[in-house]
Parts: sequence; C-alpha cells; structure tokens
Amino acid sequence: MFNWKKRGLIFSPDSRYSWMFSHAQCPFPLDFGDFIRIYFATREAYQNGMCRAFGGFVDVEKDNLQNIIRVSDKALMDLGGIGEFDEFGSMPISVVYHNGEYYLYYVGWTRSFSVPYDWEIGFAKSKDGERFEKVGKGPLIGPTVHEPYLNSTPVVYKFANDNWHMFYHTGVQWLKGGDKLESQYIIKHATSTDGIEWQRNNTPIIPLKVENECQTTPALMQLEGKYHMFFCYRHGLDFRHVTNKSYRIGYACSEDLVHWTRDDSKVGIDVSSSGWDSKMIEYPHISKINGKYCMFYCGNHFGRDGFGYAELDV
Repeated sequence: MFNWKKRGLIFSPDSRYSWMFSHAQCPFPLDFGDFIRIYFATREAYQNGMCRAFGGFVDVEKDNLQNIIRVSDKALMDLGGIGEFDEFGSMPISVVYHNGEYYLYYVGWTRSFSVPYDWEIGFAKSKDGERFEKVGKGPLIGPTVHEPYLNSTPVVYKFANDNWHMFYHTGVQWLKGGDKLESQYIIKHATSTDGIEWQRNNTPIIPLKVENECQTTPALMQLEGKYHMFFCYRHGLDFRHVTNKSYRIGYACSEDLVHWTRDDSKVGIDVSSSGWDSKMIEYPHISKINGKYCMFYCGNHFGRDGFGYAELDV
C-alpha cells in the first residue's frame, strides 16, 4: 500500500499568454541540476468550441517545488503546417536527455470530419530544453493495421544498460454519448534501441476495470526490485459531469515491464474532499527529487486549473 501526501497546487496558467490561456496538463519534471523544469501542455482560449494546444514549462526550486523561478514566455515549438498531424496542437508528454540533446515526445493534434480530432505521436529535439524542432513532418508513431485510431501520451524511459521503453495509449473505438463522440483508449508498450525507431507489441498491458475504460499517462518508478506504474483511468462515457466516472489514478506492478498485475487498492491517492482536485485526478508523473518520490498530477476539468504534487510517505 502506497501513501501519497498531497502538497498542493504548483502552477495555474491564469490566462497569462494567448497561447497559455488555460490548462496545464500532463506535468513532466526534468532535473536541470540547479532547478526542476516541469513541462506541461496548455491551450489558447476556445473560439466556436475549438482551440489549439501548445507546450510550455515552469522552473521550480528543488528545495521548494511550489516556488516558481520562471515561466516560459514562448511555446516549446511551432505547430505543424497545413495538413500535418500537429497542425492544431503539440502537447509535450515526456523529455529524455540523451547524448547532449533533449528528446521530446509529444502528441500532435489534428481535426477530423466524422470524429472531432485525431492524435498521433511526434518527436522533436532541442539543445537547451527550451525550444524544440520536430524531426520531419510526419508522426513518429501513427496508425497501423492493428492500431488504427489515436496514438497518444508517449511516456518514454531509458533505463541504465537497457533498451528504451515507451508506454503510450492507443485508440480502441469511438463511442456515441448523446450528441458527442468520445474516444476509448488503452495503454500499450513499445521498445527501441535508439529512442527513434520503435517496435510495438500491440498487446494491452493493464486489465480493464470499468465500462469502456480509458487509460492514459502511465508513470513508472522502481522500488524494491519491481516496477510500479501509476496511471489514470475513467469511464468511456458520462465522465465529464459525473464525478465517480471521471479520472482516477490506478496502480499496477511488474518485474519485467511486460507483464503487469493491477491492484488499484494500493494506489494511495484519490480525489480530495474539496478544492482543485476534488472531482477528478489524472495525468501523473513521478520523479525522485532530493531523495523523495514526488508525483506531479492534475485535478478538475482535465487540468484546466493547473497541476500540483504529492510526496510518497515511506
């Protein structure tokens, strides 16, 4: 049984820039030595029910994660050109420092006709970790015969003396909920020897728990000889307004990164009784900072009001 102690909200966009009007989703921390940089996905203001997504970051003190040193004043990267997979959005999900460069794995947004959107996985590089250039015009991971729908939330790990591992979600089907179409997606696993060419096994890794379950943003930590995954899940329909069908955080463990045992009773974190994370809790990522495991996560309205963190009580 894990026991996560919530420490509060860290950052909310507060409409500070036109491209950072609302939302700070999928917070991903990276150690820059003197400070922690937390990448996140943000959105411009909606117009006629539409918006575009961008990536930003905040730098925080290592000894006080709620003390913000700097907020990015420019988006991480430019959106794609007309007809490209990331024309309407680039959501940063994970960053790996490798051979003097920062590798960014992100979600590209495009708009569709019969369904409201499509997501595919993009790849970009940077020398300074502030501004990224995408590698090619197409997605790193896109539709296949076995994974024809959405491919998204690429969380990438490079373990010592091991291959690269990507845990991402891929679409299962589109569901009709009233006058709105909703996507169902589940977590899968891919491996690589260089972080660029990926081999997918096309096999779901986490058993489903609720009706038409959606799973995303798996966060891993190594402890006591095992891999521990914290991910978020929700019902396929009615999750926007029915609190007990909204996002919650689940848990699974593995000894080999391939076979996973799910046991949500051990997760040790849930929605609060009131406040910014009282209706939903989602998009976790875990990092060890100053000897403590910290989980960064979002709350109500899919991160509209920002992200906070919790510390593992051991």
